[in-house]
Amino acid sequence: MSIRKNYLFTSESVSEGHPDKVCDRISDSIVDLLLSHMPEARIALETLATTNRVVLAGEVRGPESIGHDQLIETARDAIKDIGYEQEGFDWRKVRIECLVHAQSADIAVGVDAAGNKDEGAGDQGIMFGYACRETDEYMPAPIHYSHRILKALSDARRSGKAKGLLPDAKSQVTLQYENGKPVRATKIVVSTQHADGLEQRDVRAIVKPYIEKMMPAGWMCPEEGLFVNPTGRFVIGGPDGDTGLTGRKIIVDTYGGAAPHGGGAFSGKDPTKVDRSAAYCARYLAKNVVAAGLAERCTIQIAYAIGVADPMSFYVDLHDTGHVDEAALEKILPEIVSLKPRGIREHLSLNRPIYARTSAYGHFGRAPEADGGFSWERTDIAPQLKRHFA
Repeated sequence: MSIRKNYLFTSESVSEGHPDKVCDRISDSIVDLLLSHMPEARIALETLATTNRVVLAGEVRGPESIGHDQLIETARDAIKDIGYEQEGFDWRKVRIECLVHAQSADIAVGVDAAGNKDEGAGDQGIMFGYACRETDEYMPAPIHYSHRILKALSDARRSGKAKGLLPDAKSQVTLQYENGKPVRATKIVVSTQHADGLEQRDVRAIVKPYIEKMMPAGWMCPEEGLFVNPTGRFVIGGPDGDTGLTGRKIIVDTYGGAAPHGGGAFSGKDPTKVDRSAAYCARYLAKNVVAAGLAERCTIQIAYAIGVADPMSFYVDLHDTGHVDEAALEKILPEIVSLKPRGIREHLSLNRPIYARTSAYGHFGRAPEADGGFSWERTDIAPQLKRHFA
């Protein structure tokens, strides 16, 4: 089968003020709160947000000192930090209901380590990781630039440089690929919430310089390919405009559709949940394979059964770009990094309060941080892989 070399590909991103991302942020802020007091806490936290109303629901096993009042306070602080002080969604006025309860004992007994039994996976599922050479961050270019545009607008809004912009925003970048490589943008769409009184042309004038700055030289789309607030008006936004839910932006969170997704969301889950930790590990392994020069592209799949420590399967695909045998990678990678849930958590130091920062602008393609944030973006095993296959 021939591989297409010339085509258009599009990915989207959404800002931290998007209603679904508001919910991701609240859920992950609560994950951080509980892990900061009890690194072994178990959390499955869902958030719903609508007009001046937030509902927290889910199951936790955490410190008894953390009650509903603190969960509500954490949610309110997250909304404040995003910047919502609007009539229909205001951190000071929003009503927050907490329906969180204790984790099921049936789940706990299957997942916990006991006697000779190692810690099992928190649920069944299939997780994917991906890396490629399209950007310095080893990410597909369309999602990378979609994130960059919105992050730049968010920074400008927060600093006061872009007056009139409000928290809710979306972007979409279409890139032209030639000979399998991205070369330019053909279309860029940005929709951003704005203060009442700004016209569409005003918003375009504010937004366009930030878009141009985020795109590589020569990559900016033609003027007729740039769409800013194509509906003409975007004043009512955030959870007041659309109801938000945790975990609805999983393609935004990962690779923008350029790679498979197993279906599980990340936000609101502690790292015993393989939906999160194994997806991070699969990205870590794929990135190190590409960083080691063993392939131009790499997809990794890991599958688990609830309560079972060892993966059901482990699969590597180098997309006909590899310089080594895929079966050999399937053998050596689990020897370097244990793929048991406990092994992943320990290798990547995941039992830390490092998750609120992941809730917007992608879980991947971010710089590893000194406190352990984005540890799965390290390329520290690439030298070992190089030596092994030298």
